[in-house]
Amino acid sequence: MTELKFEELLEAGCHFGHLKRKWNPKMAPYIFKEHNGIHVIDLQKTIAKAEEAAAAIKQIAKSGKKVLFVATKKQAKDVVAEIVKTVDMPFVTERWPGGMLTNFSTIRKAVKKMNSLDQMMHDKDFNNISKRERLQVQRERAKLDKNLGSIADLTRLPSALFVIDINKEHIAVAEARRLNIPTFAIVDTNTNPDLIDFPIPANDDASKSIAAILKYMVEAIQEGLNERMLDKENNVEEEPETDEVEIKDEENKGEGRDEARPRRPRRKSAPADNQ
Repeated sequence: MTELKFEELLEAGCHFGHLKRKWNPKMAPYIFKEHNGIHVIDLQKTIAKAEEAAAAIKQIAKSGKKVLFVATKKQAKDVVAEIVKTVDMPFVTERWPGGMLTNFSTIRKAVKKMNSLDQMMHDKDFNNISKRERLQVQRERAKLDKNLGSIADLTRLPSALFVIDINKEHIAVAEARRLNIPTFAIVDTNTNPDLIDFPIPANDDASKSIAAILKYMVEAIQEGLNERMLDKENNVEEEPETDEVEIKDEENKGEGRDEARPRRPRRKSAPADNQ
């Protein structure tokens, strides 16, 4: 995994915060100074927090779990969709469906409905129905795909959330906190970093800034996936040898127990009384 360089973050504009009057006092530890009424974020602390978050998110990916990325603002949605697809992680970029985490079973029903519509559209009898009904099915399918397309393969709750602009995605953050799901986020000077488990102080309004942080996180995820694959290959090579040894040991233990155990003498039956 490449290092996150100060110059790259500076060039991407990660240090630009919000106006002083819009700041959240809890972001004070991450603010370097004020310049022309605008807060400037300390990029050294950005790098430190990003490295901490990358190490944690790498372990999640290495364990085979999913990280759900949430970014519905215009500056972030296209960047997230393009970058996150490379590691095959789910993402929400259109609208956060309320209760997606706390009422996950309902979301799964919507996904099943989308799959049933797919089967219907591929059925040979689909062309036999009226044109109006076909259009209704196609529109419903397009609407579901727009809202749920990227999470259609999410069969269980994600193990972590990565959020861009926690003020805008406050519902997603609240649901994750309620279910004790770890949260990662880019936090700007107008947010409360205490709501996030792994906050990364940076500009969350510029697409370049978002892309710089996101690429670093995705690289950590990819590294975790690669290590998981290597571990699987090593385990497959080693498993047959360990299995044979265990089987032999169990057989030897069984034989030893049979030989060492003394046999009880048979009881002599009492002679029957002759009457």
